[in-house]
Amino acid sequence: MTVSELYLTCFAVGFLLSAASVLMGSMHPHLHIHLPGGGHVHVPQAPHAGHAGHAPHAGGSSARGTTSSTELPWVNFGTVTAFLAWFGGAGYLLTRYSHLVATLSLLLAIAAGLIGAALVFVLVSKLLVASEHPLLDSDFEMVGVLGRVSNPIREGGTGELIYSQAGSRRVCGARSDTGVAIAKDAEVIVTRYERGLAYVRTWEELDTENSGRE
Repeated sequence: MTVSELYLTCFAVGFLLSAASVLMGSMHPHLHIHLPGGGHVHVPQAPHAGHAGHAPHAGGSSARGTTSSTELPWVNFGTVTAFLAWFGGAGYLLTRYSHLVATLSLLLAIAAGLIGAALVFVLVSKLLVASEHPLLDSDFEMVGVLGRVSNPIREGGTGELIYSQAGSRRVCGARSDTGVAIAKDAEVIVTRYERGLAYVRTWEELDTENSGRE
């Protein structure tokens, strides 16, 4: 293998790996795990930097920090593949179309690779910073959340609730707050949340209770 072929191979490997990482980054595979007692957990198989999962939480309105607390390391998959692509591309062009000595071509190729890696690092870092935003405990307050029963709740038993919170769709176990059965697809409101279970009431129950008070 000649020097120019070696540079070309570095370029091809770096470019293909970079393209593959971009394609994989656009996919969001998840595992859906069923837990005993009717609970569910959604586990991302390929989490993206800058996003952290949060369990439902009933609390005050104090700050919970931001969605990302991990700094991006200089040496990572993106910067390494960018270095290979820029290093290989610059080295190939220098060896094929210039009359520079091999040592100088190598140094220039390394410099080009470092520039490419630095550009990728800066771009990704800015994207991570832009994706960060403060999270409040109030964003995860369960009481008052409107949801839909996805698995019917038996009388005195446990079913499943689907609801939206903090911009994502969530699932948790649910029970009737009054012990009555609640049919599938009924719209309910969470009245309390204890030990991972949401206690809910239907609109009809709340209307009846409010009418009785009046």
